Order: sequence, then structure tokens, then C-alpha cells
Amino acid sequence: MFHVVIPARYASTRLPAKMLAPIAGRPLVQWVWERACASGAQRVIVATDDERIREAARAFGAECVLTAAEHASGTDRVAEVARRLALAADAIVVNVQGDEPLTDPALIRRLAAALAEDPSADIATTVAPIRTLEEFLDPNCVKAVCDAAGRALYFSRAPIPWPRDAAPAARPARCDGAWRHLGLYAYRVAGLARFASLAPTPLESRERLEQLRALEHGMRIRVLALETAPPPGVDTLADLERVRALLERGERADGSSPGPR
Repeated sequence: MFHVVIPARYASTRLPAKMLAPIAGRPLVQWVWERACASGAQRVIVATDDERIREAARAFGAECVLTAAEHASGTDRVAEVARRLALAADAIVVNVQGDEPLTDPALIRRLAAALAEDPSADIATTVAPIRTLEEFLDPNCVKAVCDAAGRALYFSRAPIPWPRDAAPAARPARCDGAWRHLGLYAYRVAGLARFASLAPTPLESRERLEQLRALEHGMRIRVLALETAPPPGVDTLADLERVRALLERGERADGSSPGPR
């Protein structure tokens, strides 16, 4: 069994209040909650720093925890929830971002299972193949490299692994074998608590990737390799309009009228 915590911050930099943006008659965060509930999780909790999101979550029937406002990341918010609810040290918690309403419930379940099947791992996360050189060279696309057992060796914004024999003029000609890191995580509660207690590390600060803090402290990250990347989340107004069109079209195809279920 596993739990899901959905960090849902109100003051998003690029799209404020996006968690409450209406999509087919429901706030964005409700779509995420419904996907998480369909994953088979024992418990699904919305974790927010804002009373407006808590009121909305309660209105659609979600369990919601009002957390501290000063958390630097969603991971810290998830750790606060696990601590306040006194979840068992060996319990598994999946962090599902509140701005990803297209998350596949089966993927949440698979990630929790991947961590459960590796008793030596503290964390599990996902990767998908990089398909284009543009993506490979993009610093916003975080690359991951793993060992033979499927555990993370390193994450970077740089193009790794570097294809030395296929990079004329210091520009790669191919990117086969490269993996993109996707920001879906599962944690054992004990590992989550340890991670949240650690100060930022040099590599984390240099790359601006918090998962490097875990690796620098010797924590083990199990990597679940996917065949294709899941649909992207909502960061901008354009993203919101794209997702809104998809979900509203899906509602009409289902023959259901938009509105709370």
C-alpha cells in the first residue's frame, strides 16, 4: 500500500492561482486528486499553503493539510505532511505535483511498486528516452544516468552521457541512450524525513537540482524507465489552455456534462 501527497501552492510564479483554474467545471487540482484516487492509493492528501485551496479541496471531498508557507520545495511540503500524520517510517509516499492533471493513475501505482520492490532504495523516480538533439542540449531538460541495477548515478542539465565519438565541433550528432528525468517521486517516509533535514549541497546548488542532495549523501534512488514521457503539466497560460481543451474534449466524448463529480 502507498499514500499520495499532492503539493498545491497558490502563489505560482508563472501562473498564480493555477491550482484553482477551472477546467470543465472543476479546479485543476481536483483533476489531479481524481487521478491519484484512481491509482489505488490508500490515502490521497492535498498539501497546501493557502486557505483558498484548502476550502476548494474540502468542497470536492479531498483530505487536505494546511502546511507552512515558507517551504522551498514541494518535497519539503510532502515531508511536513508525513511528519504531521505520523506515517510509518517504512510507508511509501508518492509526490504527485498539483499542476499535472494528465497524470496516469497506473504510473503512480507503478512507481510506488518500483520502490516497494527495492528495499535498499530510499527514493524512486521516473525517466523517459530523449528523442531529439534539441531536447538533449536543452538545459531545461534534466538528464539522468543510471547504473546496471537501475539506480541513479547522476542528474544534470548538461547533455550526458556525452557521445565523445559522435560530437564533431563539440556538438553531438546523436542522443541515443540518453534519458530525460521526470519529476515524479516516491519516497520511503524515513528517507523523506532524512532528505528534508539535510542542507542544500554543492552539486544541488550548482545544478539547481534537489535530487542531487540525496545522491551526495549516499541515498539510493531507484529509477523507473518509461517507454514514453507522460503529458506535460501546467506551467503557463498556454499550457492551461492546451490541457483545458484536452480535458473538456474528453468530458464531451464521455457524454458527461462538465461539473463536479
